[in-house]
Amino acid sequence: MTDASGPVEPLGRPGRPVLDRLAFERLTVAHRRELKLHCYRMMGSLNEADDLVQETFLKAWRARSQFDGRGSARGWLYSIATNSCLNAIKARSSARRILEQPGRAAAEGRATGGPATGLAWLEPYPDAELPDIADDRPGPEARYEAREAVRLAFVAAIQLLPPRQRAALLLCDVLGWSAIETAQLLGGSTVSINSALQRARATLGGHYPQGRPPQRSRPGADEGLLLERYMQAWQADNLDGLVALLREDAIYHMPPWREWYRGRPAIGAFLGSVWGNFAAYRAVAIGANAQPAAGVYALGRQDFAWRPHSLHVIEPADGKIASLTIYVPPLGPALFAAFSLPPEPLTPTG
Repeated sequence: MTDASGPVEPLGRPGRPVLDRLAFERLTVAHRRELKLHCYRMMGSLNEADDLVQETFLKAWRARSQFDGRGSARGWLYSIATNSCLNAIKARSSARRILEQPGRAAAEGRATGGPATGLAWLEPYPDAELPDIADDRPGPEARYEAREAVRLAFVAAIQLLPPRQRAALLLCDVLGWSAIETAQLLGGSTVSINSALQRARATLGGHYPQGRPPQRSRPGADEGLLLERYMQAWQADNLDGLVALLREDAIYHMPPWREWYRGRPAIGAFLGSVWGNFAAYRAVAIGANAQPAAGVYALGRQDFAWRPHSLHVIEPADGKIASLTIYVPPLGPALFAAFSLPPEPLTPTG
């Protein structure tokens, strides 16, 4: 018995209940992280992914008598999870989450619009919640490497797809299921899955100049050094040093603000306009979407208290920062707990 990830052991005999409580608990432990990541890619939301993976296991437990052991337990769970995501997307006001408001041009100078909390913003994903992507082996149909397919920019790009196309692309091109297997999971014909895949790939091809995200090597010492220099620039009040880390054509987003910036001069000018809002900054290294990231605390000028301020996700390229996403208040501090960052004011040491 096989699925896209290789041999799968059946959990019981066909025609008999196969999932007692102990077997089901083993199943949830084995697949929880990969199912949560799949729900995150579908939804673009860490909180929704948490809820949907719980819903998936609840539905699976209630329907355990329907699993007869003929198919893969992993495929059965993915079918429940994917369809739960599709139903959840239908029930909400927006089918996608964004890093950049569609049709909005890059800004110049100060940001004046204020937080746009009414928009659905794409959330980052903690590396601590990722499956072991270093050892991940997607099926032979996969077009994307595991590390490539978790990047913030990739998740933002697939949010542009209609939900069913998004599901087909994730199952086939990311997880490596065949079109036949995907049709069985989602329902419908193989022809309909291939058609959805063709349209999804065309949309992504229009989003990326070369038809796919640029290849990224595995993280190494250079990325760690880049993150360290970035954090030091914040902590040393060194705006010029921070701007020097950016590529000339860098992109900067700051959810939940609508404004975004393109190019080192524009980003530097904007950061300069807000740099003095706080007395000092402290940064803590984390990991998000398999990218360098940091949580930044700010020291208030009035009460001189350290508080969570923003969560920073870096897209490195050739030793520089190609893209910088800073989740600012009120969204940034709300994400700290998910990354195991303390909610209380950070007490400086040393």
